[in-house]
Amino acid sequence: MNLQSLEDHVLVKQFIDGDQSSLEELIKRHKSRIYTYILLIVKNPHLAEDIFQDTFIKVIKSLKRGKYQDKGKFVSWVLRIAHNLIIDYYRKQKYQKTISNDDTEVDLFNSKKLAEDTIEDSLVQDQILSEVRYLMDSLPSDQRNVVYLRHYCGLSFKEIADQTGVSINTALGRMRYALINMRRLIEEHKMNLTVS
Repeated sequence: MNLQSLEDHVLVKQFIDGDQSSLEELIKRHKSRIYTYILLIVKNPHLAEDIFQDTFIKVIKSLKRGKYQDKGKFVSWVLRIAHNLIIDYYRKQKYQKTISNDDTEVDLFNSKKLAEDTIEDSLVQDQILSEVRYLMDSLPSDQRNVVYLRHYCGLSFKEIADQTGVSINTALGRMRYALINMRRLIEEHKMNLTVS
């Protein structure tokens, strides 16, 4: 059987049923797009390669545990896994950074930014995040993807257009409609998304 002629969902099923060559075909088929997506965000070829490998390790584990439902495209699911791994990487990096207070006359650690949040601050922040999540979930998927890629991944509209396979004008239009829809929802639900 010619694997190259099979659709992604068939190859996924064959891999789950024990055919390793089906996974190899999926990787070969989508490697360029997934690696390019990761590289566009991390801007470091070695790091992109590491995250790419971690992505497919997670893909294999998830497929074997039955965590993939064929609701959309296989490649979109893999890109979501890659994106989450990128976020995890930067989150870890943020927590591992250390600062020395010895090199300066000013106490760097005497700052409101470094002070622990009060319970009230935490509750307000949780509420805002919950409302932003609600707004994002309320958008049509094409608009949600553009907002996500622009504001969470930091991609330019050209990169978004390339990533999603649409023109720049379409990507800009989707962002415009996403903002209109979110403003409408904010007004309808009388949301306050600012920290006092």
